[in-house]
Amino acid sequence: MADPRELPLLGVIGGMSWESTATYYRLLNEGVKARLGGLHSARLLVHSVDFAVIEALQASGDWRAAGQALGSAAAGLARAGANAILIATNTMHKVAGYVEAASGLPLIHIADATAMAIREAGLHRVALLGTRYTMAQDFYRGRLQRHGLDVLVPDAAACTEINRVIYEELCQGRREAGSRAFYRRAVASLLADGAQGVVLGCTEVGLLIGPDDLPCPCFDTTTIHADAGVRFALDGALPPAPGH
Repeated sequence: MADPRELPLLGVIGGMSWESTATYYRLLNEGVKARLGGLHSARLLVHSVDFAVIEALQASGDWRAAGQALGSAAAGLARAGANAILIATNTMHKVAGYVEAASGLPLIHIADATAMAIREAGLHRVALLGTRYTMAQDFYRGRLQRHGLDVLVPDAAACTEINRVIYEELCQGRREAGSRAFYRRAVASLLADGAQGVVLGCTEVGLLIGPDDLPCPCFDTTTIHADAGVRFALDGALPPAPGH
């Protein structure tokens, strides 16, 4: 375990949305306190972006500009003394390469941490809920698959509604009972197709549903990712990348 007087400084790129970043802040500090006790808390630098700007780049497909924006944030965190970077969102791991290149720092990858948790639970086929980018594109779904996992996603209509709820409700602090019921039905359908558990693959989804709502193992990526940040801070450990 690291000497608590010299804990690594974690650089967190947040604000996507700030609702889930607030949860990250709490979990990172609670995790360090649970391990070290007393008045200990996490050493953090947080760069919180304006999500309206990032969401517009997502919607227009301008991932290069989005990557440059997060890369600039990461470079600033590196100059300020951060020892590793944590992107506090699933979707924006699409531009993880920009963040790593701009900062020159280790990246605590959310999909690697999630895959490790799934494999440790002894599962190999999981349902994935997240933004439309996360559910459809290779940067996340494919990365889980390269860890040896089978990944199931909802049908096109369900993906559209899941995505709408994230951006129009959860990112704006709304928790609607009807949306919770819809998410539960989407999971039930994927379980009927053979999923053994569900990945809450958007850092807002855990604000709406959790283990008490679902009849299967539930992998909340916000909690898993924050725990990976704590492990790096205290043990110097990164989740293994695919093939390692």
